[in-house]
Amino acid sequence: MSSPDPQVRAARNPSTPPSVRGPVVAVTGAAGGVGALLTERLAASEEIKQVIAIDERRGECAAAQWHILDVRDPAIADKLRGADVVVHLALDLDLGSDTAARTAYNVRGTQTVLTAAAAAGVHRVVLCTSAMVYGALPDNELPLSEDAELRATAEATGVGDLLEIERLARRAPRAHPGLNVTVVRPAVLVGGTDTALTRYFESPRLLVVAGSRPAWQFCHVEDLCSALEYAVLEKVDGELAVGCDGWLEQEEVEELSGIRRMELPSAVALGAAARLHRIGLTPSPAGDLAYTMYPWVISGSRLHDAGWRARWTNEEVLAELLEEVSGRHTVAGRRLGRKDATAAGAAGATVALLGAAAVVRRARKARRR
Repeated sequence: MSSPDPQVRAARNPSTPPSVRGPVVAVTGAAGGVGALLTERLAASEEIKQVIAIDERRGECAAAQWHILDVRDPAIADKLRGADVVVHLALDLDLGSDTAARTAYNVRGTQTVLTAAAAAGVHRVVLCTSAMVYGALPDNELPLSEDAELRATAEATGVGDLLEIERLARRAPRAHPGLNVTVVRPAVLVGGTDTALTRYFESPRLLVVAGSRPAWQFCHVEDLCSALEYAVLEKVDGELAVGCDGWLEQEEVEELSGIRRMELPSAVALGAAARLHRIGLTPSPAGDLAYTMYPWVISGSRLHDAGWRARWTNEEVLAELLEEVSGRHTVAGRRLGRKDATAAGAAGATVALLGAAAVVRRARKARRR
């Protein structure tokens, strides 16, 4: 009798690894954050042949093949040889990073990865930006399609870098024929993340700008990794928006969170935020406020048409976010100590913001005397 087919033997003996014919995938920024989660997910997938993990330090995924280097190093091309797909997640969007250094790292890193991927014979690069690139504007449709114009400006944290990465993504197939580029744009990302938008929920009061029309849509990191895997396996391509289905109005967010609002005129809120950021008291520029004022909800139709579905709802992600930030206290994007937070809680986040602005004005007047 002839021996059973190898796949049949594997099915009878679960300890026997199946013959994997899937792609070899390289992940940059693989040691932490979304990169670490995706590396673990891909390494455990029977549809992936091998994972090449690239970062400036070694991560915890023992199943991946690790290379330790900076993504701006042209030597990365040698590490990418044999890969079918590269997922580039080595981005610095830290609120505390120096702006010029952050931009240099993000843009140069993406340029190097795209060039190195083409030189190494990689046929697909997956980039991850943000739905923030659509811009938060009062006349945005609800929801926006993936093909909507990118109307963001560089006034919010890291958005200028993301817009430049989007430009590089559009140019890459022309500069490197045969290289396909997929861009994934998540909504407000939650799950071990620290951004100006997640810090919004660390305030003792939710700042609401009078006359604004906020609409909140979240994306859990698990859903982002699932969408990235779809792109890796070429189940979908192009420009992809990913997030929970639908959105929450500001009133729903306040009811679910139990955090009351503090409403201010637009000129007052934006002016104070700009002054505080300019003198270095807060990490978030005034442009970040726009994303809490106007909608930038996306439809995610391309992923939906490919059969992908978010596992998390907006309500569930908001609940997880509130649990994550419990015990943290932020005013105007700046983390406070417990003593400061008690005072801020009594007055409200916005009052504290305006009070700080008044202190700054008094200090300036005093210096002029």
